[in-house]
Amino acid sequence: MPNNFLSPIEDVLEDAKNGRMFILVDDEDRENEGDLIIPSQMATPDAINFMATHGRGLICLALTARRSADLGLEMMSQKNATRHQTAFTISIEAAEGVTTGISAADRAKTIAIAIDPTKDKEDIVTPGHVFPIVAKRGGVLVRAGHTEAAVDVARLAGLIPSGVICEIMKDDGTMARLPDLVEFANKHSLKVATIADLIAYRRRNDNLVECIDTTEVDSEFGGKFDMRAYQAKDDEIQHFALVKGNPKTAKKVLVRMHSFNIFEDLLGQKGARRSQCNRAMEELGKEECGVMVFLRENRKTYITDEIAKKDRKLEKKSPNIKNYGIGAQILLDLGIKDFVLLSDSEQNVIGIEGYGLNIVSHQRFDEAVDIKIVNNKG
Repeated sequence: MPNNFLSPIEDVLEDAKNGRMFILVDDEDRENEGDLIIPSQMATPDAINFMATHGRGLICLALTARRSADLGLEMMSQKNATRHQTAFTISIEAAEGVTTGISAADRAKTIAIAIDPTKDKEDIVTPGHVFPIVAKRGGVLVRAGHTEAAVDVARLAGLIPSGVICEIMKDDGTMARLPDLVEFANKHSLKVATIADLIAYRRRNDNLVECIDTTEVDSEFGGKFDMRAYQAKDDEIQHFALVKGNPKTAKKVLVRMHSFNIFEDLLGQKGARRSQCNRAMEELGKEECGVMVFLRENRKTYITDEIAKKDRKLEKKSPNIKNYGIGAQILLDLGIKDFVLLSDSEQNVIGIEGYGLNIVSHQRFDEAVDIKIVNNKG
């Protein structure tokens, strides 16, 4: 993507704060399309008219799950089979103060009512001419969509977390692609940014976790560790880290990122990862300073869920992109910048520098080898 056409997320946030519309472009493995976006607080009749006249796509209202629940909005479909699982609710209209509901002024009125914290489900009716979409909790760190991006930008700009979005179409009715979007942006003096850059911005600046408790553990595997419990703020899932030594002053910090599995790590289930957890703790115990981060799934699970997955013999997946961010922020909270990664895999770590972290070497359980860090900028 031609970077000279793109604006930094900081500039987009400034425009959002001042009521200026902007364009966000999909990541290339999704639709690779662009949406006009404006924070809902700034969605004047003129803004709605601009979207309808020049954007030409469906004008939608991106809401948080909490606000959608406050308004009592039911999902349009209980079984979402759309390509990207966009979470549409039933359409809405302001209960009072509108006429046909379709005019730019009427839609702006409906949007204003929908985001007003003093209003509730009694102040809207269904169906209507405004189409709410519910953003995933965790925003673009969970789903790289325009819905989540609109809510994230508004929140980061200090506004009510809600945005109005509209796909951009060409004169012939086909979807505008990057060259068309750049031309469109230049014509209307709008900034263009990518959802990928917004994700990177949030990784760098959002504090996703907080340390909520600590204790000391004296283990058969590796000896004494400080155990720190962390809670992810956006989904309330708890992760934890075992820490030996002082990561802030140590010359070498050995780090192990570990996806916690109840059967393998707690019950000693036979398999490829058997005793990998214990082996890692023993390796860390040999060092002056070591940290083992235990990452749990980014959703609340029950023992029955784990049994069902085991019985279905589901393939193990690498930690998702969100959990990599959580693990990185745990390391940052511990004061770690440079570290040695303990892993049996020599797979490169993509974009770790985006978190302000640096892997100086890669260490197997029985040896250490240097690795090349992949630059993920741009």
